[in-house]
Amino acid sequence: MKFQIVVDSSCDLKNDYIIDDEIGFKVIPLTINVNGKEFYDDDNVDAQEVLRAMHEYSGKSTTSCPPPGAFLEAFERAENTICINITSKLSGSYNSALQAKKIAAESGHNVHVIDSKLVCGAMILIVDKAYELMKQDLSFEEITKQLDEYTKELHLLFVLQKFDNFVKSGRMNKLSGVLASILFIKPLCVADDGEIKILEKIRTAKSAFKRLVDVIADKINDFSNRKCIISHCQDEELALDIKDKIKEKYNFKDVIIVKMKALCSYYALEKGIIVCF
Repeated sequence: MKFQIVVDSSCDLKNDYIIDDEIGFKVIPLTINVNGKEFYDDDNVDAQEVLRAMHEYSGKSTTSCPPPGAFLEAFERAENTICINITSKLSGSYNSALQAKKIAAESGHNVHVIDSKLVCGAMILIVDKAYELMKQDLSFEEITKQLDEYTKELHLLFVLQKFDNFVKSGRMNKLSGVLASILFIKPLCVADDGEIKILEKIRTAKSAFKRLVDVIADKINDFSNRKCIISHCQDEELALDIKDKIKEKYNFKDVIIVKMKALCSYYALEKGIIVCF
């Protein structure tokens, strides 16, 4: 196979997302560890079961990135691979893929590993762009160059009802977690160079979601050639409401709703919403 796209499971996609005889597609699962039980974030994972197990366990649960061997096995299936990973500030997935890339290069496989500096829908947008470029029969070098530039143009906004696992895992400033959990603040957050930052501190979830929609206008000017992806954790009704509000205000080429798989659900928790464009 000449080209393929490899992505870790924080993208919320399944392996049948792209079915093409000429271009391969593979999702590498991360792992959630709850009370000694491992849940693989693969095509068969039940995110609701993972959340239930986590809520029933009073101890600390953890997540694990894929080992280099999982990426290497995938890389060896094609001459040229684009590998897209969750932000390296939140996971070791990117570094694991880089280790596999070095080994794959020894046997003549070309691999370009992308630190998305984002997660969820933003990674789907990069996957879609990679597929689009591959179908244009461009060189591997030109594809990687255009993808690197495209990734810099993406934005991610989110509102979570709880920040428990972000704080416990050290992936969010503890003071921010206190603001969100104890003072009942519903912050509007943004991904900034791969890190989570609070953009605005808002009192109610309803107001936070309204501001999320409004703030989109501050990020870009031309919506007509962009897609918007809304990722939700166990609340499709809320996602549909936000979709309607976004479509009323902006002329995105498309607005797509995606249900989070286990890894993203683990951090976003119920009613968490992430919007990427």
